[in-house]
Amino acid sequence: MTTPFTATQQAPGTTRTLLVEHDAGGSVVSQVRRTVLPGGLRVVTETMPGVRSATVGAWIGVGSRDETPTLSGASHFLEHVLFKGTPTRSAMDISIALDAVGGEFNAFTAKEYTCFHARVLDQDLPLAIEVLGDMITSSTITPEDVEAEREVILDEIAMHDDDPDDVVHNLYAEKAWGGSSLGRPIAGTVASIEALTRDRIVEYYRSTYRPQDIVVAAAGNVDHDDVVRQVAAAFSGSDFLADADAVPSPPRRLEQSQRTAAGEIALSRPFEQVNLVLGVNGLVRTDDRRYALGAVNAVLGGGTSSRLFQEVRERRGLAYSIYSFASHYADTGMFGVGVGCLPARKDDVLEVVRAEMQRLADEGVTADELSRGKGQLRGGLVLSMEESGTRMSRIAKAELLYDELPGIDEVISRIDAVTSEEVQVLAKELFSQPETLAVVGPVAG
Repeated sequence: MTTPFTATQQAPGTTRTLLVEHDAGGSVVSQVRRTVLPGGLRVVTETMPGVRSATVGAWIGVGSRDETPTLSGASHFLEHVLFKGTPTRSAMDISIALDAVGGEFNAFTAKEYTCFHARVLDQDLPLAIEVLGDMITSSTITPEDVEAEREVILDEIAMHDDDPDDVVHNLYAEKAWGGSSLGRPIAGTVASIEALTRDRIVEYYRSTYRPQDIVVAAAGNVDHDDVVRQVAAAFSGSDFLADADAVPSPPRRLEQSQRTAAGEIALSRPFEQVNLVLGVNGLVRTDDRRYALGAVNAVLGGGTSSRLFQEVRERRGLAYSIYSFASHYADTGMFGVGVGCLPARKDDVLEVVRAEMQRLADEGVTADELSRGKGQLRGGLVLSMEESGTRMSRIAKAELLYDELPGIDEVISRIDAVTSEEVQVLAKELFSQPETLAVVGPVAG
């Protein structure tokens, strides 16, 4: 019988091997195991023989799209204040702990999750886990810390507001997903951050940072059983794992899918360039066609040999920066093209972009283009897997967001199996949809 991947089918206190990969000679090169602790907290590790480092991350299944309008920016705010101290560690103590061993320590907030991560020498992994556990389970979140970080976050918002690329992507999300939480900035707005009280942040902390919604993932020169013991000890603060009946929460699935809204939105800013994003409704993160979408992206605007780069920059000199990209969420997604150009060239750029999208839908891809696209995907995947941080992120996202963990060879097989017909069919579906356009710059208005 095949072992189910989903942790909801695994009893607390048990361990399962999820994936074992071998080299050509039959030696184990990677092993992924999962243990479910009391409280439903999951510990997932990937052992990488031959490296001397380890990366650990605590992934919480809550992000900006889980916020009400009055809580906009709360996930990101919470990410900041958890670094400010616990009953046993000050903010300086937290910083010193990892600095003293040459470690890298950081965090980020996304639309659907929050992550705290550290990369250290393998011998210092227990320290990193201890600090992470203390922060996540026992943060004090004092009024003084909240006010100090409020100013920092407002400064961060101002910094992003000065970056044309950040502004245009936020503007696109606002138009595409309207007033929903997916359409709001991850960091919140000046108004929402100024309105957030310490009590609301603490309540949000207690209601969302639950063990059944947390995955602790580690990759590198790690021993699974050792990591499990260290996590159990580090996350035992404040009776965090006390609920013996709690089980892991399933991957987040919202009740109603959301398609991007068509139309145009513009914002006048005194930038030197016009920045724009032209996009259409895309794929949800679990759609099997995401491998074909990777090929569409590679061929259209995924590199310097792509059609858009060659036509817009190399042949016509219309823009310095042009690229295509895809974003995937639990229930929706988008595929778009981003460009920065001089105001006088905006219309010409849009004409070329739309023409190349239509050509891809009408004519498909050549054999050489498909081969290059697959090679780009394979190379990017394999080269990234040489880093423990990428491996840690991969197993954590598989656990928190997906229902499977395919091996690297399996992913490569799926990439290789993509046909030119599948690429064209998907391109026709994508590029026949109504468009969403966001424009930021001196000519917008």
